[in-house]
Amino acid sequence: MHFSKTLIPRWIIFIGDILICIFSVLLAFLLRFNFSIPYEERITIPLILAYVVFIRAISFWVFKTYSGIIRHTSSPDIIKIFLAVLSGSLIFSVTNVITYYSGYGKFFIPFSIVVIDFITATFSLAGARVLIKTIYYEWMQPGRDLKSVIIFGAGEGGVIATRALLRDAGTKYKILAFLDDDTAKMGKKLENIPIYHSNKLEQLLKNNNVAHLILSTHKIPVTRKNEIAELCLAYGTKILEVPPLDRWINGELSFKQIRRVNIEDLLGRETVVIENEKIRKLHTGKNIMITGAAGSIGSELVKQISTLPYNLLLLTDQAETPLFHLELEMTADLKNNNYKFFIADICDATIMENLFNDYRPDIIYHAAAYKHVPVMENNPYEAVYTNVYGTKIIADLALKYNVEKFVMISTDKAVNPTSVMGASKRIAEMYIQSLNAKNKTKFVTTRFGNVLGSNGSIIPLFKEQIEKGGPLTITHPEVTRYFMTIPEACQLVLEAGSMGNGGEIFLFDMGKSIKILDLAKKMIKLSSLTLGKDIQIVYTGLRPGEKLYEELLADKENTIPTHHPRIMIANIIRHDPQIIEKEIEELLNMLKVNDTFLLVKKMKEIVPEFISNNSIFEKLDNNKK
Repeated sequence: MHFSKTLIPRWIIFIGDILICIFSVLLAFLLRFNFSIPYEERITIPLILAYVVFIRAISFWVFKTYSGIIRHTSSPDIIKIFLAVLSGSLIFSVTNVITYYSGYGKFFIPFSIVVIDFITATFSLAGARVLIKTIYYEWMQPGRDLKSVIIFGAGEGGVIATRALLRDAGTKYKILAFLDDDTAKMGKKLENIPIYHSNKLEQLLKNNNVAHLILSTHKIPVTRKNEIAELCLAYGTKILEVPPLDRWINGELSFKQIRRVNIEDLLGRETVVIENEKIRKLHTGKNIMITGAAGSIGSELVKQISTLPYNLLLLTDQAETPLFHLELEMTADLKNNNYKFFIADICDATIMENLFNDYRPDIIYHAAAYKHVPVMENNPYEAVYTNVYGTKIIADLALKYNVEKFVMISTDKAVNPTSVMGASKRIAEMYIQSLNAKNKTKFVTTRFGNVLGSNGSIIPLFKEQIEKGGPLTITHPEVTRYFMTIPEACQLVLEAGSMGNGGEIFLFDMGKSIKILDLAKKMIKLSSLTLGKDIQIVYTGLRPGEKLYEELLADKENTIPTHHPRIMIANIIRHDPQIIEKEIEELLNMLKVNDTFLLVKKMKEIVPEFISNNSIFEKLDNNKK
C-alpha cells in the first residue's frame, strides 16, 4: 500500500496484522463473557495472547499474507487470510484437546473464544485491507481526477482485465461499469462494480465521459464488435481489447498488453470453418512447394501448412530480405524443421528445373506474381514476363515432373481487366486451365480481392500516413474495394485446393464492398484524431489501370456453388488449349521486341474483355468502344 509514491514495508503490515489478532482475542473474551470477564479468566489472558500471537505469526509467515500490496487487495488475498486464520484456529482446537486429556482438566482456550476469534480475526484482517484500499482510491485519488472505463464482458476475462487495470494503472482510471449480453447478470455486481446490459452502452457513453471501453471477451461477433465501435467512436471513446491468453507474459495479463482495437479487427469476418481432415489428408507426407513464399499470401500459407503433417516444404522467393525474415520466424519454431529456403526467380527455367528434379514436389502453391496495378501499367514487359512466362515455367515443370496438384493464386482484377496487371493474371489463368486437359496434374486457380495488411495495400499505407501526421491520400472519393483477412484468404485457398478436381477457377465471397473514404475516416477516429483538425484527407485521382469499383465476384448468375458457402466456381468459357498455347507463345515472343503498345495490343487480343482505364493504352480500345 502507498499513500504517496512509496509502499509500506512488509514488516509494518505484519505487525499490524498481529495487533489486529490481539484485538480480536480480547474482543472474543469480552463478547463471550458479556463484557464482564471473571477474574479466573482474566489471569489466563496474557498466556493465551502470547500463544495466539506465536501461532498467528507462524501462519501469516507460511501463507505470506503480508506480502501483497494492500491497495490492490483482491479475492486471492482474502482467501489467503481466511486459510491463515483457519489453520491457526485448528491448531488452537488441537491444543485444547491435548490439554484437556493430558491431566490439565480444562481447555487451554475456551472453544467459544476460538470460534469467536476465528470470525472476528478473519473479518477484521480482511476489512482492514478493504478499508485502506477504499481510503486510497476515494480519498487519495479523488474520482474527479480519474478517467472512466467500461469493461465489456462480465465474465472471468472481465475480472482479469479489472485486476490488471487496478494493479497497473489504478491511479489513472476508475471502472464505471461492466456490460454483458447475459440477462441473468443484470442488476448484479462484480468486484463491487455494477453490471448493465449491453444495450445501455450508448446511455452510459452519453451520460459519462468514458475514456476507454475494454473488450474482455473474444466471443463477440465481428458485426457486434462493429456496432460497439461505431457507438464508441461517435462519443470519442477509445476501444481496447484484451489479447488472447497465449500472448500474456508468464501467463499474467498486464494493462500495457491491452491493445487498441485496429481496423483489421473491424473489417474481418467470422472464423472460416474448413474441412481440416480433407486438407490434412491432401498434404500428409507430401513435398510442397510455395512460390512467392515471403510475400503476404505466401508466408501465411507457409504458417498454415506448417501445422500439417507434410514431408518437406520448399520455399522460394527472389526477395532476399523478406525470405530471410521468414526463415528466422520458421527456425524459431522448433516443432518442425522440414523446410528449405531458396532465393530463386520463377522466370529462371534452369534453376526451377533443378529444384523440381532434386526435390520432386507433390503439391505447388503458386503465389509469386507482380500485383501492383499502377506499377505494372508502366512496366507491361515485367507483368507479362513474371505473371505469364514465370507461371508457364512452373506449370510446365509441374506437368513434366507429375506434380499431383498445382494451385495458382490469382486476383479479382483478372475479372474484366482494366489494367495490364489484371490482364496478365487472366492470361496466366487461361494457360493454367488449358494444361488441365492433359490429365496429368490437377490445375486449380483461386481468385480473391484485396487482403488486409498485405504488402503495399491501403491499410498499412494509411497507418504510415497517420503516424506521420497525414495527409491520407485517396485516389477518388467514391472508390470502393472488397477486403478479406490474409488468414481467411489462405484458409479458403487450402480448402479450394483440396476440393479442386482440375480446371476450376474458384472465387471467394469477399463480403460487402467498402468505401475507401469511410475506411480512412474510421482509421482516423480509431487513432483518436479529428479529421480536418488533426489530419487531412487529399484526393490524388485514379492511378493508371485502376477501377473505381471492383467487380462483384460472387455474382450468382456467373458462378456455381460448392459445399462451402464462401467458395464458388467461376462459370466461364473454356478456351481451346491449342489456340491458347499458340497465342501465349506469340505473346512471349513479343518480349524480345521493344514495343509496349504491340505487347499490350496482343494481350487485348488474347483477352477481348481487357479494356484499359485511365491509361495510355486506352487508344488501343477505340475500335472496341
